[in-house]
Amino acid sequence: MNSPAIIPITITEIAQQEILKALTIKGIPEDYYLRVGLRGSACSASYLIGFDKKEDHDELYEIDGIQLIINKHHLMYLIGVELDFEEDGNGFTFNK
Repeated sequence: MNSPAIIPITITEIAQQEILKALTIKGIPEDYYLRVGLRGSACSASYLIGFDKKEDHDELYEIDGIQLIINKHHLMYLIGVELDFEEDGNGFTFNK
């Protein structure tokens, strides 16, 4: 893996546990990675999370065993963002 030195986001321990659980329970293929990015543009953009294949425009990172991909164009919007998981029904959340 050729991962850049600085990882733009952090993932809380509970979110890491939920991601690893989803990988196992849902049987996500090994050539899929956790994708974090943005959907939409400008003022109407929202964060996105899911499992996807790596594409040429993606940067690959590893956080505590979780393979993470981020579109290079989304990187500057994700710096300092924390991915968390709330068990109260909200699921995955993004904190800035």
